[in-house]
Amino acid sequence: MSSVLVTDAAGFIGAHLCRALLDRGEAVFGLDNLNAYYDPALKQARLEALTGRAAPGRFRFQRMNLEDHAGVAALLADHPEIDRVVHLGAQAGVRWSIEAPFAYTAANVTGHLSVLEAVRRTDGRIRHMVYASTSSVYGARTDGPFRETDRVDRPASLYAATKLADEAMSAAYAHLYALPLTGLRFFTVYGPWGRPDMAYWLFTEAMLAGRPIRLFNHGRMRRDFTYVDDIVAGVLAALDHPPAPGAHRLYNIGNNRPEELLDLVAILEEALGVRARREFLPMQPGDVPETYADVSAMARDFGWRPSTDLRTGLGRFVDWWRGYFG
Repeated sequence: MSSVLVTDAAGFIGAHLCRALLDRGEAVFGLDNLNAYYDPALKQARLEALTGRAAPGRFRFQRMNLEDHAGVAALLADHPEIDRVVHLGAQAGVRWSIEAPFAYTAANVTGHLSVLEAVRRTDGRIRHMVYASTSSVYGARTDGPFRETDRVDRPASLYAATKLADEAMSAAYAHLYALPLTGLRFFTVYGPWGRPDMAYWLFTEAMLAGRPIRLFNHGRMRRDFTYVDDIVAGVLAALDHPPAPGAHRLYNIGNNRPEELLDLVAILEEALGVRARREFLPMQPGDVPETYADVSAMARDFGWRPSTDLRTGLGRFVDWWRGYFG
């Protein structure tokens, strides 16, 4: 029985992807280091939900740091049933990369290289590796929509620079070792089981506690908010259509519709029944004013388009929040 290796399996997108793979009858091998960037209890809860959902033997999990290149290589060597890889493991968050830069080079550069090396040492057994990149590679621009062919040599944060390094290393490995690789640039993913460092989560938490919400750039931000189920559908579409060996492809996955940050706040106010107290602040270092994805390449090659509007997606998040936190 073939299996899919998913890194960051206890993470926000990773757990949703594992669930989707299990629901369509796949076997999944999950990796995660369960670090304390945010509360590990949330990661454990995601894993418990996956374990409860999977048939016996369909979901296996191992705790591992991706920087352990020997351990990652040994895992792939010891499990010949793994024939595809979805590499989502990374240190996320633009703002924290200013506070903890070495965490980003360790997880995002060394960790990504560990996975590439492990895949290439399987001598062609891995039919396809899909990995996560980010909209942050486009830098501080306001001239969207952003296209995969645009220049990406002016990152606004170390986080973006590490993900650009991942793309460059992947292109080199595809060329050198005839690997079929696909990178996906995610645009501001949100939804149930999300990350506590994301704006919609922070706003919800603050509003329900009666605290002010912090709106950087005085609230003049636009984001291509993309619902997690749409992201997962795009990952699966890409995974199921590998390129030829030696090819390295890049695609945007976004909602193709930037939303004003203040509109997101208004939708949350309506869904929560709470009025937000607003605190307007300057732009933070490393942040960007706008993200806006051109997704025509995903539509052309895979027939994929986003289908969840922001009001619907935030409503589902609030429903999950109430069920999870009570």
